[in-house]
Amino acid sequence: MKAENFCFSAERLLRPAAWVRRMAPGLLVCIVIAWASVYVAEHYGGPTLLYALLLGMAFFFLSKKPWTAPGIQFGSQTVLRLGVALLGARITLTQIIDLGPTPILIVIGVIALTILFGRYLSTVLKLDRTMGLLTAGATAICGASAALAISAVMPKHERLERDTIFTVIAVTALSTLAMIVYPLIIEAVGYDDVEKGVFIGATIHDVAQVVGAGYMISDETGGVATFTKLLRVSMLAPVVLIFAFVIARWGRGEAGSTRGARAGLPWFLLVFVIIVAINSAGVIPAAVLDGMVTVSRWCLVIAIAGLGMKSSFQEMAVLGWRPVALVVGETLFLAGLVLIALTIGPGL
Repeated sequence: MKAENFCFSAERLLRPAAWVRRMAPGLLVCIVIAWASVYVAEHYGGPTLLYALLLGMAFFFLSKKPWTAPGIQFGSQTVLRLGVALLGARITLTQIIDLGPTPILIVIGVIALTILFGRYLSTVLKLDRTMGLLTAGATAICGASAALAISAVMPKHERLERDTIFTVIAVTALSTLAMIVYPLIIEAVGYDDVEKGVFIGATIHDVAQVVGAGYMISDETGGVATFTKLLRVSMLAPVVLIFAFVIARWGRGEAGSTRGARAGLPWFLLVFVIIVAINSAGVIPAAVLDGMVTVSRWCLVIAIAGLGMKSSFQEMAVLGWRPVALVVGETLFLAGLVLIALTIGPGL
């Protein structure tokens, strides 16, 4: 009996080691690709997430190998959720309140309308409703990070990873283009620096491009743009929670899906909200916050490298023109809404 108990205990002790051996090869590949992407972005410019995606897609064959597939899967899912949770370290309630009511009302309004428009446009283009929510949420909130977070609560089906990869590529490319074009548009419109900051922060998808476009104009515009963008990022938790409940009601509505997302707050969003609350209380040391932001950034880059390795250029090509029209339409709709809101809305 004692020998049996000893064998059972030894088996339990060896399970973590076996798990590490199974996950390590694929996860290490994700980390190497993430490191290479960060290096290229820091030394030669450009969006890190896009580099991670493209480099990952070049190693698509590794996702089919039994010795790397488990680690790649872990990197693209669990590491992703951890990165989303730690995004809360970038936000405090004070930052949101300091923006005043107008940017808050604009951001909430355009997020809601853009998501509804994306859902409608996906129907017009005869695309899955999950595709409409995925692209609209990414466009309306915070680009690639939102796409990854929304994808995490979507019902799992054979097209989800391909659709997520496409969404990340599309919003990153459009965000980079907007960083160049939008400052020219708002200069022609004649906005002041604060209005320029609100427009840039409320329309450009990714944080890095918002910061680049804002500070390209002025320090004041850059500051307002960054805070407005953080307000959009702060909407990630409530929007994804709403998506989780809505999708749970759909159940098996999508062809090829397994189960609808469970109704309830996913753990990574709960952690996100808790971190925002604690960060708002000012009890987290600055060094710890910096470390959390850095870990979050690396987790997202590692996750997107993993997602890239699970998709191929050939799979992207079969999507056709409709998804491209969907994301472009949502992006133009969002920019038009913000222009209208700043033109007819109350003074800032």
